[in-house]
Amino acid sequence: MATARNPAALIRPLITPEGVDLKVKLADAGTRAAAFLLDVVIIVAAAIAVTLVVIFGLGGLGVKEAEPLFIVWMILIFLLRNAYFIAFEAGRRAATPGKRIVGVRVASRSGAGLTIDQVIARNLMREIEVFLPLSIIAGRGGAGVADTLSTIFGLVWALLFSLFLLFNRDRLRIGDLLAGTWVVETPKFKLVEDLSQRQDPIAKRFHFNPAQLDAYGIAELHKLEEVLRRDDYFAMKAVAETISRKIGAKVEPIDSKAFLTAYYGELRAHLERKLLLGNRKVDKYAR
Repeated sequence: MATARNPAALIRPLITPEGVDLKVKLADAGTRAAAFLLDVVIIVAAAIAVTLVVIFGLGGLGVKEAEPLFIVWMILIFLLRNAYFIAFEAGRRAATPGKRIVGVRVASRSGAGLTIDQVIARNLMREIEVFLPLSIIAGRGGAGVADTLSTIFGLVWALLFSLFLLFNRDRLRIGDLLAGTWVVETPKFKLVEDLSQRQDPIAKRFHFNPAQLDAYGIAELHKLEEVLRRDDYFAMKAVAETISRKIGAKVEPIDSKAFLTAYYGELRAHLERKLLLGNRKVDKYAR
């Protein structure tokens, strides 16, 4: 059984129609439960708001006159919770607010785009899995006709379907099985700073001619970027001295970072220009 202790067990290949293998990580059961509870809280808050509006709007009606409206209210709540899940999952992010908060989304197991049919199928199944038995229990309790046997049956029904995803390696609900979907984590990428865009007033003092820029290639550019991102004073000093000796430039120790920043920016631009001409230098040994 895949657990949070072994995250690699939740990695799955997702082959797109173009044949690209996108590795995805399935959301674990705890994350899915947290997303669902958050969505339920939002839906309940919206249902309470709707109910209060109805109560204040129909305050003059008696109990008998209000009974037919209770059925209308039940239908509205049914539509509310289903419209909530379907509308958000059919959207561009394929995720409800609860899923977005915990960082997961719905995806088609085929690798193609998620279709509205899949979204509707997986969410209507949720009615049968969870909401229907719980609604029946609540309705019978509200009408004063609830009995122990039917209550236990409803709770066991909802519990079994809720726990179903724990007993298959892909963490699928019944709705996922029928719709051909799964819930995957949404990786959050943090874009690193573009070093060539750094605004360093000291770096503007340095300028390099084509011969000096021809001393290094792509491999050295990548190494230089690593050194700049590490931001280690002694490493930058050593690298700045090496480069300055090779290209015949004079660098004061205090200017090492500014010198490397300037050289990185100009070397990168130089290599990109040469790439346009089909002649980019691989490393310092290339001619």
